[in-house]
Amino acid sequence: MTRPITAGVDGSEESRAALAWAGREAERRGLPLRVVHAWHFEVHDAFDLGDRDAQRQRVREMADETVRDLAARHPGLAVTTDLVEDEAAPALTAAAADAEALVLGSRGQGALVGFLVGSVGQQVIAGARRPVVLVRAGDEPAAEAAGREVVVGQHGTAEDSAETLRFAFETAAARGATVRAVRAWTLPPVFAYSPGSLKLLDEAGGLEPYERKALTEALRPWRERFPDVPVVEHVEMGSAGQVLLATAGHAQLVVVGRRARRTAVGARIGSVAHGVLHHAGCPVAVVPHE
Repeated sequence: MTRPITAGVDGSEESRAALAWAGREAERRGLPLRVVHAWHFEVHDAFDLGDRDAQRQRVREMADETVRDLAARHPGLAVTTDLVEDEAAPALTAAAADAEALVLGSRGQGALVGFLVGSVGQQVIAGARRPVVLVRAGDEPAAEAAGREVVVGQHGTAEDSAETLRFAFETAAARGATVRAVRAWTLPPVFAYSPGSLKLLDEAGGLEPYERKALTEALRPWRERFPDVPVVEHVEMGSAGQVLLATAGHAQLVVVGRRARRTAVGARIGSVAHGVLHHAGCPVAVVPHE
């Protein structure tokens, strides 16, 4: 099954940047591009918005205009445009199900970002079963130039991070980029040590060698599958979010995993993913894992 790169658009500058990013990525990977514009019928006493058919037509014209320039830049790219009459979050979450990746716009940096990402984007990221990429309005093709790395966070076992690493290596292979695989570690509390864990640490020669070995083992199958992709193994003591951001200053993409948690106030995507989305200056891909 060939999955498209899917871009969610709404006419904003952020979504235009996301669409441009998605178009370049689809062309690099030889995949079709699907453009999804979610909308719902609105009745407003203060404005003459027209009936449902009139609103749908305006949305269609906006969507067509949005993709016209992209089609001119990528004449060989297969592009389809879908109007979905639904609220944005459920429509985009559904669109992600059949996508290689769903690409969305993200508004700027700073304290406000947490709220903006949290309103629609966080719902989509938490509910999507496929990778979701967030792109800022200022994103430029030059940022994908050779020499800029794809930075990916790795944690836990090889199985825990398999999908995250797969996405990072596939993206780097399509771009001729280096993968910088980052594994952050902290000193666990004394009560967290068990006889079994102490034995593993003793065999590895200590905490840092143990972490390095775990990263090397997690990367082994992906190095074998993508032998032409250069890899830098980066192990550093510190919180995962801070270490990732510190190594991503010149990255063209940061890839993080997420395991969504359901709470009384809705889904949460985890502190590491949220922190990277909040502060990274480049596009961020959030890859789900169970």
